[in-house]
Amino acid sequence: MLITGAELADGRVRDVRIRDGTIDAVEPTNAGLDPKGGERVVDARGRHLLPGAIDVHVHFREPGGSHKETWTSGSKSAAAGGVTTVVDQPNTSPPTVDGDAFDEKAALAAASYVDYGINGGVTAEWDPETLFDRPLFALGEVFLADSTGDMGIALELFEEALAEAAARDVPVTVHAEDETLFDETALDGDLGGVGTAATADAWSAYRTAEAEIAAVERALEAGAASEARVHVAHTSTPEGIDAVADTDATCEVTPHHLFLSRENAGRLGTFGRMNPPLRSEERRAAVFERLRDGDVDVVATDHAPHTVDEKRRGLREAPSGVPGVETLYPLLLESVRTGELSIERVRDVVAANPASIFGLDDKGRIEPGADADLVLVDLTNPREIEAGALHSACGWTPFEGVQGVFPELTLVRGEVVYERDPVTGAESFGEPAGRNVRES
Repeated sequence: MLITGAELADGRVRDVRIRDGTIDAVEPTNAGLDPKGGERVVDARGRHLLPGAIDVHVHFREPGGSHKETWTSGSKSAAAGGVTTVVDQPNTSPPTVDGDAFDEKAALAAASYVDYGINGGVTAEWDPETLFDRPLFALGEVFLADSTGDMGIALELFEEALAEAAARDVPVTVHAEDETLFDETALDGDLGGVGTAATADAWSAYRTAEAEIAAVERALEAGAASEARVHVAHTSTPEGIDAVADTDATCEVTPHHLFLSRENAGRLGTFGRMNPPLRSEERRAAVFERLRDGDVDVVATDHAPHTVDEKRRGLREAPSGVPGVETLYPLLLESVRTGELSIERVRDVVAANPASIFGLDDKGRIEPGADADLVLVDLTNPREIEAGALHSACGWTPFEGVQGVFPELTLVRGEVVYERDPVTGAESFGEPAGRNVRES
C-alpha cells in the first residue's frame, strides 16, 4: 500500500509505503515513491496520518462477561476509533491470576481485530510462577487498598507483587484509592432517582479526591522502595498527577476525567458512576491543563462497559465503569480541531509515550521499520458521537452528542481493519488481525 500526500503530526507532508506489515519508506511527496503494479494507493491529501493509538487500559469482559463486551465487539470498537493496540485488565471471571486463566483469555483474544496485551492480576490466590511464565504485558490493574472489591489487595501483598515484578522487569499498573478515606455519609439517606443529579454526584462525594491522592503517594513510595516500574492508572486529580511528576513513575488519565465533571451528573445519573469518580469542574480543568502542558504521560480509556439495564440500577447496585475505547482519539482530535491541544501532544499521549513506557519498540511512530499501525483522519470533518453508530456491545456512551473526529482508515500492521467512506459514511471491517504484542 502507498499512502500519498498525508500530513504527519509534525506538519511534514509525506508519502508512506507499507510492505509486509511494516513501514517501508517515509518520503516527501513526489520524491520518488511511485505506485507499483497492483499496489493500492490511498490519496491522503488534506488529511492527517497518525500512529495507531495504544490504549493501555481496557476491560473487554471475556471470559465471564460477554453480555457486556467480547473481544470481537471490543476490538471492532477500538479499530473504528483508531486504536490499534489494547491492553486488557485481569478482573474477568475467572480473574487472570495464574497460567490457566491467562491461557483461557488468550484463546478468546485470538478473535481480536487489533493487537493486544494481557495483564496479570494480583490477589491472595495469584500464582506468580505460572503467570510470569506466559507472555504477560504487565501486572495490573492492581487494586491497592481493597478499594474495588474482589481484586483489591492490602499493602503487604502489593509490596510482594512489586518485588516479583521488579525481579522480572515487568511494569505494574496501579489503581490507587484508599477506601479508609471514603466518606460513607455521602451515601446516607435518599439518593434520589436513577437519573438525578443527587444520585450521580453522591458517588463523587463518597470516593473522595483525598482517597486517591493518599493512595497514589503510598503506591509511589512502595514502588521506589522496590525499584519496580509503577504506572498509576486513571489519575483523576491534579494532585495525583503532580505527585507522579516528581518521580520515575508514570501516570495516565482517562477521557471521562478530561471531558466530564460533577457538573455532568444530572445528565449522566448512574451512568456516570465510575472509579475513580468524576471530580469537580475545577479539578477537571486542572487535569486537562496538565495534559496540555506535558505533565500527563498517557491518555487511556479504562473502557469498562456494562449493559444499559445494569447501569439503570440504583446507585448502590449499578456497576462502576463507562465505555470509551472508540471515542479516545475522536475526543482528543476534536480538541486539536478547536485549538485546545496540539496534534503532536495527542500523538505522544496515545501512541509514542505508551509505546516507550511499556517497551513496544515497533509501535507508536511513523518511521521506516515500525509496525504499520496507522490512522487516517480529516480534522475538518467532525461528527456527533452517537451510541447507535458505535460498535461496543454495551450500546451507550457517556459522550452522546459530543463532537468527535473519527478515522477514515485504520491499519494494523499494514492490514485494513476498518474503513469509512467520508461522504456516505459506509463502513467496512477487515479480518481479525490482532496478535499478542509480547509474543515474538
